[in-house]
Amino acid sequence: MTSILSERQRDELHKAILDYLNASGFSESFNALKHETQNQEFICDPKQKYAGLLEKKWTSVIRLQKKIMELETKTAHMQEELNNAPVRRATSSVDWIPRPPERHSLTGHRNPITRLTFHPVYQILASASEDTTIKIWDYESGDFERTLKGHTKAVQDVAFDPKGNYLVSCSADLSIKVWDVNNDYKCIKTLYGHDHSVSCVGFLPLGDKIVSCSRDKTIKLWDFTSGYCVKTLVGHLEWVRSVSCSEDGRWLVTASNDQTARLWDTQSGETKVDIRGHEHVVECAVFAPLNAYAPIQALIGDESKTREPVPGHYLATGSRDKTIKLWDSSGQLLHTLVGHDNWVRGLVFHPSGKYLLSASDDKTLKIWDLTTGRCMKTLEAHAHFVTCLSYCNISPVVATGSVDQTIKIWQCR
Repeated sequence: MTSILSERQRDELHKAILDYLNASGFSESFNALKHETQNQEFICDPKQKYAGLLEKKWTSVIRLQKKIMELETKTAHMQEELNNAPVRRATSSVDWIPRPPERHSLTGHRNPITRLTFHPVYQILASASEDTTIKIWDYESGDFERTLKGHTKAVQDVAFDPKGNYLVSCSADLSIKVWDVNNDYKCIKTLYGHDHSVSCVGFLPLGDKIVSCSRDKTIKLWDFTSGYCVKTLVGHLEWVRSVSCSEDGRWLVTASNDQTARLWDTQSGETKVDIRGHEHVVECAVFAPLNAYAPIQALIGDESKTREPVPGHYLATGSRDKTIKLWDSSGQLLHTLVGHDNWVRGLVFHPSGKYLLSASDDKTLKIWDLTTGRCMKTLEAHAHFVTCLSYCNISPVVATGSVDQTIKIWQCR
């Protein structure tokens, strides 16, 4: 019969049996086995690893068998409980929304969190903070991975490029920095050109250009390869708070302290529409994805299905006047979402296009049903103002950041 043990394992077993026979006083068996296993040189030594090994193995096997039986009983009980549990109506995974309690609460920043962004491929979350650092986290496990240092004042925004090879950040120190994700997040570029705090930054959909906006009232387009500013867009009268790009990269929408949002043509750099209607600073403005067009059209009673949907046709703005407004690209106000008790700080569309999520200084995260225009869920998200939120495109997860210096990861279900 062929043994399943290796030569070394067989030798160890022989020595362990010899040790056991010797310790038990079975001298005849001991000598016979010594002779048959060609272990004539064997001398019992209590310091060797085979000393007492047989008894140890024997007792551990019995202990493991007992443990297995206990676990099998426990599993049977749990299965029985599951079989008798009430059945919850299954929601399609595309309609999943964040639900309390949070899955992780990430701590480490020493000042308010300003922005969060998910990596497009890996399970990574990047956070920016007023403490001058960027932190990288694993959002599945909740583990902290590293801190990126380089900015000298508050970091206002972070964004990955479409492929996830680079991370771009901007700061109140007037600079924009590019970090190489695949090379230990080394800072490979620093772009200068704004005359005041840079409030928002991102990549255009092709990843070949960076767009930024600043308290110097301008929006700048930068060539990624050379790092040069290729266009400066001028028109806002005050601090430009946020800039966001349409899915095809053709349009930009900006939000400003001058209480307006503006639609810009990226090719010509001209303002297409000046959007007025808010009564206070406009904190954020985002384009609706194509799959949100049907819910928005249902909300406003637009029956025209003939038009081929084009990116950049609808957008949403959030303001310090506590409201969220939906607009079309001509600047026409379509609907106002009312419900927050304080400044609206962040907006993001649900991947299904059916919902809009908003973060506010009233410490909540709200989920709005776009078809009805009603708030369908409110999460008491943080102990202080909620400054930012981000939706993961590869996993059903939402992240929120706050002045309370924590980041919370919410599971959608």
